[in-house]
Amino acid sequence: MAGVNRLRACAASVRAAVCVLAASTAVMIAGPAAAAPASALATKAPRPAAPRPDDGLKGGGFYLEADSLTQFDAEHRVVAAGSVEARYKGRTLRADELDYRTDTGVVTARGHVKIINGDGTAQFADAMTLDKDLTQGVASAFSTRLAENIKIAAASAHRRSADVTELDHVIFTPCQVCAENGSSRPTWSIRARKVIENHAKQTITFKDAVIQVKGIPVFYFPAFSTADPTAPRKSGFLLPYVTISGSRGFSYEQPYYQVISPSQDLIIAPQINSRVYPFLNLEYRKRFYSGVADIRAGFSVDQNFTSDGDKFGPVTGHVYVLGDGNFQLSPDWQWGFTAERTSDKLLFQKYSTNDVYSDRGGLYAADGGRLISQLDTVRQDQNSYLSIAAVDVQGLRPNDIQSTFPVIAPLIEGRFEPSGAILGGRLRIEGSAVGLTPSESTDGGPGVDSDRATLQANWQASFTFSNGLRVQPFVNARGDLYYLNNLAAPYAPTATIPRGWGTIGANLSYPLIKQTADVTYVLEPLAQIAISPNTIQDPRIPNNDSQVWQFDETNLFEVNTSPGYDLYEGGQKLTLAGRATMIFPDGRTGSFLVGRTLQAESDPAVPASTGLQTALSDWIIGASLSPAKGINLFSRWRLDSSNFSINRWEAGAQFVTSRATGYIAYLQEVDSPTGGPITSLDIHGEVYATSHWGASVYSIVDGGTWRQNSFGVVYRDDCVRVEVLYRRNDTYNGTLGPSSSVVLRLTLATLGNTGYSR
Repeated sequence: MAGVNRLRACAASVRAAVCVLAASTAVMIAGPAAAAPASALATKAPRPAAPRPDDGLKGGGFYLEADSLTQFDAEHRVVAAGSVEARYKGRTLRADELDYRTDTGVVTARGHVKIINGDGTAQFADAMTLDKDLTQGVASAFSTRLAENIKIAAASAHRRSADVTELDHVIFTPCQVCAENGSSRPTWSIRARKVIENHAKQTITFKDAVIQVKGIPVFYFPAFSTADPTAPRKSGFLLPYVTISGSRGFSYEQPYYQVISPSQDLIIAPQINSRVYPFLNLEYRKRFYSGVADIRAGFSVDQNFTSDGDKFGPVTGHVYVLGDGNFQLSPDWQWGFTAERTSDKLLFQKYSTNDVYSDRGGLYAADGGRLISQLDTVRQDQNSYLSIAAVDVQGLRPNDIQSTFPVIAPLIEGRFEPSGAILGGRLRIEGSAVGLTPSESTDGGPGVDSDRATLQANWQASFTFSNGLRVQPFVNARGDLYYLNNLAAPYAPTATIPRGWGTIGANLSYPLIKQTADVTYVLEPLAQIAISPNTIQDPRIPNNDSQVWQFDETNLFEVNTSPGYDLYEGGQKLTLAGRATMIFPDGRTGSFLVGRTLQAESDPAVPASTGLQTALSDWIIGASLSPAKGINLFSRWRLDSSNFSINRWEAGAQFVTSRATGYIAYLQEVDSPTGGPITSLDIHGEVYATSHWGASVYSIVDGGTWRQNSFGVVYRDDCVRVEVLYRRNDTYNGTLGPSSSVVLRLTLATLGNTGYSR
């Protein structure tokens, strides 16, 4: 009993069956995604659903196609058989056979059952049965393919209610699985005895779950819950961080991501150690209407301990805070803060706290090994800039004495540039003011309170003549006013010191360009002449902001090479240099520069380590080369002005390719600004022998001695990254001596959080 007439006569019954089947896709569980990554902001909107394709069916219509369609009136059944395909509301059902009971509403699809949703996801089963109310149902030999290439297979699926679905004997993976290509075992997967999906709560619960890597069990969880992929953000566990070290023994850190509201969340990460007491890490984030705040903190109560785990001293609290916030008050005004402090200079090394010295978006940044807390506000428009800040720095380096670090408040900087040309050039007016209040000086005496206000103006024009000569005349004028308090004898305790300078000069260049089919050559003679009154540094003015700097090709043509305000280079000087550049059509470049500064007389106020103290400065040489895409090489030298010996040499390489990423840097300095010679080598990178297997290395060599080493093996593919690292630190820092540790770092696609990865 088959044919076109029978197909039309059964339209109403078949439509009911197709409607039930279309809705049955809700039975198929969505794959378990982990807690929303910490890098996703709390107010991130859910991903919009993919639009349903236009299949031409209007007004709730449906389409059914089969080799045969039969209605059994006595049995209250409608059976479609042979290459069955039904379409309804953007969904497509395919099966070998479809059986619909008109009296009970139960629908059963058998044989190669496949449901394709409008967003491209799909479900598969050998057989699938649902009741008329969709409150109960079952599917056998069930599997599904979800967004982000997530795949789930289960022996059976049971729908217990409208919101709860259970899967038995489940395998979950986002990795490629292709038996024909020899990858029948996914890189990683979750095997669980039971999985429960709660649509109302948007959670997925795994029971008796094992995380497997290449079929090998790695972690076992009796039970854990995570987020449904349809949930934009959901609380849940992130991947753990495992370390074995001499100081803490076996260390296991398990982060948990907690959604507090649509605009705030919290990561709780207790660190359990076998040799010392636990340490709790927290990270709280909140988005406001005008900005965002991020606060990290950690604490423990324990004795101090050495790098061997030996405890000493009283039981005390160990606390750190690392936070920042930025807020936009109006199109021109914004304010922000950073809060960085620790109760123990060695706390971050003891508990392996990462990303301590990263840039948190504050207005000012501290040197490595130091924490900065600041409060600032900024106004900026097209022609002007104004910032007001208060800054406090905590020194964590072994030789840092905290009492010598001043409180910096206020710290004011401002700039104004008229929009139009002034006398054919650009005019810039700048002002700054700062107050420094140290408790102690670096020589052990009382600290000198220093308040400074500066006003300066700079005018510069640019003229290019027909023969290619470019001349850039400039005029600089600057005035300082210092108020000093607590000066040591033989000076009066307080002093008000005004000073001022004026500089007139010009930059000259004459670029010579030659082009060929393969390369463009540029030869460029460079010169600067600067004339200003001779200066003598007032010994009462402390040099707080210009103690350490390097003289190289980046500041060769600066009128005042020192980076701060306290030291000013006056007098008459001529700077000469030559630069050669090659530019290839495919983006490869090469550049070489050599130059030096000739001064009318020596300046004893300039540190000798810079190479600028003598009338004839050291020779400056700089070279850079980009031989291929993603590879950059550089080198710079500072040669002695009298005998061409190397006073400073730096060379390095940066590379980002498909098989290698990282950098190598070498530094050799005869007389460093901090005193004594320096020889160091810094290596950091990853190199892959194949597309999946590689090695990582991070090493620091200081003075011919290996100070820090980290070596490891890395495996990576499209859905997993596994690292096993060995770390060795041979430095002495207070009570911490040489130490070793082994780290296991695991990152799984769609599970856990790469933003939190350690």
